Amino acid sequence: MKQVLIIGGGASGLMAAITAARNGAKVTLLEKNRQTGKKLLVTGNGRCNFTNRNQELSNYRTDRPDLVKEALESFSVDDTVDFFESLGILTKERNGYLYPGSGQASSIADVLRLTAVKEGVKIACDTKALAVKKINDRFAVETEGWTYEADALILACGSKAAPETGSDGDGYTFAESMGHTVVDPLPALTGLCVAEKDGGKVAGVRADGAVTLQIGEEKYCESGELQFTSYGLSGIPVFQISRYAARALNQGIECSVTLDLCPLRKRDQVLTRLKDRRAYTQERRGAAVLLGMFPDKLCSLLLERAGISLKKQGGDWTDEDCERLAAQIKGLHFTISRCRGYEQAQICTGGVPLTELDHTTMESRRVPGLYLTGELIDVDGACGGYNLQWAWTSGYLAGRAAAQEQKGIEVHA
Repeated sequence: MKQVLIIGGGASGLMAAITAARNGAKVTLLEKNRQTGKKLLVTGNGRCNFTNRNQELSNYRTDRPDLVKEALESFSVDDTVDFFESLGILTKERNGYLYPGSGQASSIADVLRLTAVKEGVKIACDTKALAVKKINDRFAVETEGWTYEADALILACGSKAAPETGSDGDGYTFAESMGHTVVDPLPALTGLCVAEKDGGKVAGVRADGAVTLQIGEEKYCESGELQFTSYGLSGIPVFQISRYAARALNQGIECSVTLDLCPLRKRDQVLTRLKDRRAYTQERRGAAVLLGMFPDKLCSLLLERAGISLKKQGGDWTDEDCERLAAQIKGLHFTISRCRGYEQAQICTGGVPLTELDHTTMESRRVPGLYLTGELIDVDGACGGYNLQWAWTSGYLAGRAAAQEQKGIEVHA
């Protein structure tokens, strides 16, 4: 019987464990926390958006999307739904986003743990891996009180994001010790800190709009609900572009964002609306002129940015005032000073390049019998269940392959 050892009891690790056990392997899973699936419990604000019907490749960021496509075809969103429904999880769908019917992330975490145990997986919690080695054809994993050995080793350690869940980046260290390269892991799906001090005046405000990240000549655009915070900007559209900002800032490249707070109207339409309101509210002052268009705090910021006194009555606004205000509404600018840290990030961008693995099995091209899954690989998904789908897919492929008799793989320097 093939012996398979897995480091990490998160989404991809549990999927790998169940799959390997079902394929006849003797599986041991090492988890540093007191329980498995700790990060799963906080996904989707505790509701666990575990996959998404819309599987456009643009939702997976990597240097080889073609390889991701082939992997996802081997274990798709339909396979994921079938897998969880076979375990008793009823699914509910909202605009393509799939959740457990209970609306609780604990349902996913619990059913994975219980299924792993049912399939004979030995789970060792409170067990932190310290080092990994390959001696001849066997793998050895050192812990504080024991050395575990196996025929195959699956690294499912997660990234550096959300360290309170146990993700401390040790998987990158293990991968490097086995000869792999690691693209610098940086916070992603996180908020952006801005340099402008006046941004703090609108902390707590939410507004629908579009955000455009400018990095040199490149632009990245997203739309949805934007959130202004004490440090800068948040909300799903901001999360989606944060990975690009993180990479640019890490390379010393300046970047900025522009907010379109009225994306459904052209600038001349906004200008016409402002001129009409100027006449209609001629005796009102400042933010009151924009009553009903934006939250009060945001109105004040827009007026200040446009150089219009808050005491100036609407009837006294000039055409130039309206033009400057329209420009701010359609292009509120902020300079990005940094991304929020690993503590606030949902995931990391970076990791072991997919080209260093056999994407059909997740087996290392450098160390036969070694497999990597989930966030350890340089594939990061957008918000919406894509990172979990990658966890299910990579975990399934690794678990299935690791359980099979070793056939060998070409080793590249």
